[in-house]
Amino acid sequence: MDPNVEKILKLPTKQKILILVFVSIIEAAALVWFLYLPKHNELNGLKAELDKLQGEITEKTRIANNLPKLQKEYDQLNQELALALTELPNSKEIPSLLTSITTLGKNAGLDFLTFRPKGEAPKDFYADVPVDIIVSGSYFSVANFFAAVANLPRIVNITNVAFSDIRNVNNRMMTKVICLATTFRFLDKKEIKDDKKVEPKK
Repeated sequence: MDPNVEKILKLPTKQKILILVFVSIIEAAALVWFLYLPKHNELNGLKAELDKLQGEITEKTRIANNLPKLQKEYDQLNQELALALTELPNSKEIPSLLTSITTLGKNAGLDFLTFRPKGEAPKDFYADVPVDIIVSGSYFSVANFFAAVANLPRIVNITNVAFSDIRNVNNRMMTKVICLATTFRFLDKKEIKDDKKVEPKK
């Protein structure tokens, strides 16, 4: 038998109990340090990862639930954009639009004395296309012309209207009208980019 074991067996019972308790404490501490704590830390890490994943699932579920609403809003915005595009012509359509305006005036019985397109005025994503107009004819013809322009599928604003040379001709009130017709067109990406490169005048 091992001499150290014999020494322990010969010790008083009280000391044997103390040694046993001490050994038990050491074993328990070793179990806690080498087995329990690593597993406990691993478990806490897994719980944190689980909470994170559950949070992501909740957020993605919320987004998925809102997807039909967002899709509906997106489709509506596309429809509104398509409608806006039909009301603002591109550069190729401007000549035909201006021709339509003169045709409406002539059909209303007006004589065009001046029809002078002015320089475009670029804005953020569109450009003003102003035209100086002077026509002569009856009040009734002028009213019909303005109403026809208002009913065009494209946006055309009539402003700065001034009446002059009012006279009675064969019981018809004739007049000369000076006005500014302004339509608008979308700028393409290149025009917007080039416009931004131009430095403002000081």
